[in-house]
Formats: sequence, structure tokens, C-alpha cells
Amino acid sequence: MKNDTEIIALRQHEFVDDPLTEIARDGVRRMLAAALRAEADAFVDQYSQEALPDGRQRVFRYWYGPERSIQTGIGALDVRRPKVRDRAAGPADENVRFSSAILPKWARRSRSLDALLPVL
Repeated sequence: MKNDTEIIALRQHEFVDDPLTEIARDGVRRMLAAALRAEADAFVDQYSQEALPDGRQRVFRYWYGPERSIQTGIGALDVRRPKVRDRAAGPADENVRFSSAILPKWARRSRSLDALLPVL
């Protein structure tokens, strides 16, 4: 028996040769990064009056989480969430935690894409 299996590479959405789509995707990536930074900064500003006994600010924004891919209507976007840390030493239930309303911690797809998938 002869095996005539031939694998054909399909075009992936990330590699579309459409410059307009690339410009849109880059713009969305920048706006999302700016919105996430603004959200984290606003959260830190809420706690800007609280200080530790040594004078340091209790809540501060530092670096970013690992980059991850989010599936959206225009394709996959690579994003990094800003991290916010609480320096106060105490029970874990009393520490301040930042949770983004824009990009939840474990989200891998946009909500509109989640709503569309059952319809398809």
C-alpha cells in the first residue's frame, strides 16, 4: 500500500501580507499597552498616601508579567500585564492585590471572540 500523504502549509493569520492589518494590529497593541499602564498607575495612585514606617510607598508598580498571546478579532496580539506589588508585611488576606479589568490574569481570548465561537 502506497502512502501519498502530502502536507500543505496553510496561511496563518499572524503572517498576513496585508500592510493595513499590520498597522491596525500594531496600533491596537500600543493602545492596549497604554491602557494597561494607565490602569495600573491609577490603582497605585489610589494607595499613594499610604506609606510604610520607613517612608517608602506601600503599593508600587514594577516591571511586567510574561508576554502572552491573546486571540482577538484581528488575530493574535502579544501583550504584557504591568505588575503591582504591596510591600506591607502581614497576612496575605490584608495585602492589596491588583487585578486588571481590561485583561484578566488568565485570559487567552477576547470576550467578543468567546461569544462568537459558539455561533460558528
